[in-house]
Amino acid sequence: MDLVVRRGGIDKRRVFDIRGNHDKYGVPRVGSNLDFFSLYSVNSQLHRLANIHSISLMGRSRSYIFLGIDDTMSIGIRGPSNLFGHPSDETIDAVEAELQYWNSSHSSSVTKVVFGHFPLSFTASSENGGRYEPLFARQSVAAYICGHLHAKFSKQLWRFHTAELAVSDGPKEPQRVKKQFWEWELGDWKEFRMIRILAVDEGKVSFLDMELSSPNQDSFQTTILITYPTDSRNMNHLSSVPQRQLLRNDINALVFSASPILNVTAKVLDSSRAFRIVEEVPLQPAASSSVSGKQAIFHAKWNAETYRNDSSAVRYWLQVSVVDSQGKETVSSSRPFSVEGKCAAEYPSTWLAFLVIGIRWEDLYSILLWSNICFLFILLSLPKILNIFMERSASYQKWAMSVSISSPIQQRRFLFSVLWFLIEGSMSRVIWLSLVVYLVYLLNFPWFWGYVSSENGDIAPMYMFGWRISSTVTMNKVGMIGNPDVMTVTLPFMYLVVTPLVLLIYSLFAERSAACLQCSFRKTRDSEQKVQLVAGAPLQSSEFISTSSVSRRTRRTFLLPACLVIACIHIRQCYSLMGAYGVSTVALSPAFSWVPPILLAAAICSTSMTW
Repeated sequence: MDLVVRRGGIDKRRVFDIRGNHDKYGVPRVGSNLDFFSLYSVNSQLHRLANIHSISLMGRSRSYIFLGIDDTMSIGIRGPSNLFGHPSDETIDAVEAELQYWNSSHSSSVTKVVFGHFPLSFTASSENGGRYEPLFARQSVAAYICGHLHAKFSKQLWRFHTAELAVSDGPKEPQRVKKQFWEWELGDWKEFRMIRILAVDEGKVSFLDMELSSPNQDSFQTTILITYPTDSRNMNHLSSVPQRQLLRNDINALVFSASPILNVTAKVLDSSRAFRIVEEVPLQPAASSSVSGKQAIFHAKWNAETYRNDSSAVRYWLQVSVVDSQGKETVSSSRPFSVEGKCAAEYPSTWLAFLVIGIRWEDLYSILLWSNICFLFILLSLPKILNIFMERSASYQKWAMSVSISSPIQQRRFLFSVLWFLIEGSMSRVIWLSLVVYLVYLLNFPWFWGYVSSENGDIAPMYMFGWRISSTVTMNKVGMIGNPDVMTVTLPFMYLVVTPLVLLIYSLFAERSAACLQCSFRKTRDSEQKVQLVAGAPLQSSEFISTSSVSRRTRRTFLLPACLVIACIHIRQCYSLMGAYGVSTVALSPAFSWVPPILLAAAICSTSMTW
C-alpha cells in the first residue's frame, strides 16, 4: 500500500482498507502479534480502529458518504471455519445511526455507498436476529460493495435487493413502501487482478470492473466508464427522487489513458434496427478535471428528449469511443440506457450467481443440516417400528421368504423392497444401537478438539453448532462462536460420511439376509431333487444355485469398494482438519476420527460369513 500511495501520488488518508476473513484466520484477539491487519493496514496507521468507518465528501448540492464495515469474527477461528461475517447488534445500530445522521443533519441530497468484505448471503444474523438488508433499504443506500467470494465463482455476482417497509407519515396509518439497493460483489485482485472503478454522478452510481493484464504488459489500456446516463440494468428500479429533479440533458464519461486524448465521441445505437448508429455526440473535457495532468472527465449536452418517451429500457444503447495521440481507438462496451430512469431492465443472471449470492446461506445451512438429521433419525427408527409391527404377526417371515424365493424381487413393488431393506438392514441390535447413540452424540457432544486460533492457543471443542470457547478467551461467559461457519465441516461430514455409513451398514446386513434366504432355498431344492431322483422323476435345473452364488459375490464386489470409498473420503476429511486444527488433537478425538471406521469395519466383519 505504501508503494501504491507513493507511485499513485495520492493522499494516504484517501486509502481505505477493511478486514476480511483472511485477516482474521487464527487471530486470537485484535492487537495480538498475529493480527497483521492492526500492524500493517492503512486504517491502523491512521488510527481508524473501530468496526465502522466513514468518509464524507461535501459537494455544492450533494453530500456523499462512504461507510466501511468490519464484520469479521471477534475471535479469528482458523480456516476453514471462518467463512461468514458476524455483525453484532451494536454494530448494526451504529451503522444505522451513522446513516441516519446524514439524513437529519444535512439539507442537501445524500448518496450513500456502504462497503464490507462479506456478501449479505454470507453474513450471519446478529444475536437478536438483526440483518443489514432492511437497514440498507430503509436508509436509501445506493449500493453495497463487497468481495470475499473471489472471481473463481463468477465475475458478475450482483444482486438487486427489494424490501417492503412500513413508512408512517404523521397520524396516518403506515404505508407499505418498496425500498431497493444494489449489492455488487467484486472479484479478487490476488488471482484475477480485478479492480473496480466506481463513480457517483449527481447521485447516480455506476461502475466498471476490469481485469488488468500481466505485469509484462507494455502500457496501460485506455479505460472508459460512462457515468451518465447510467446502465438501465444496474439502476434502481424505483426512484425516491422527485421526477422534476431527474431532468438531465448531459452525457458524462470517465476516461483513463496513458496517452493524451484527442477525440471522445458518444454513439447512440438502436437495437431494434440491428444496433445501427442513430446519433453521435462529441464529448469535450470538463473544466478542472484531470488526473496526473491528463483530462479524465468528458461531457456534452444533447437532446435527451428524443429518447425520453420510449417505453423500452433496452432499445437504445450507448457507446463511447476514444482516440489517443498514438492514433489508437478504444471503444467501450455498449450498454442500454433509460432517460430519467423511467424504466429499468432486468440484469441477466445465472443459476450459479443465484446459488452463491441469491440465497441466504445461514438459512440454507439450517435446512440442509436438519433435513439430514431428520432423514437419519427416520432411517434408524422406522425399521424398528416396522419390525415390531411385523413380529406381532407371522406375515413378515412368509412375505420375506416369498420375496427371496419366488421369481426375482424385481417383480415385487418397489415399496416392499424398500421395507425389506430397512428391516433386514437394522437386524443387528448392537450395530443399530451404536448408530443411534452416535447420532445422539453428534447432536449434543463435541465432534473433535483443536487449536481454535493460533497453534499455541487454547484447545477448544467443536460442536455441531460451533466452537465452545472458554471465558478466559472471550472475557465473558462461556459461549458458542463460529456458527454457521462450521458448515464447511459439518455438511461434508454428515452428507459424505455419516449418511453413506448408515446406508452401507444397512446394505451389508440386508445382503447377508438375502444370502441366508437363498442358502435356505438351495437346501430345499437339493432335498427336492433327491426325492425326484429316488422317484425317477426328471431333475430340475440347478441354474438357480449357481445364480445365487454369483449374485452374492456380485453384491459384495459392489458393497466393499463402496465402503472403501467412504473410508477414503473420511480419511481425507480427517487429514484436512488435522492440518487446520492440529494433528494430535483431531487424531485423539474419537467421535470424528475413529467411530465411523470402527462401525464400518464391525459391519463388514459381521456380514462376511459365507454360505
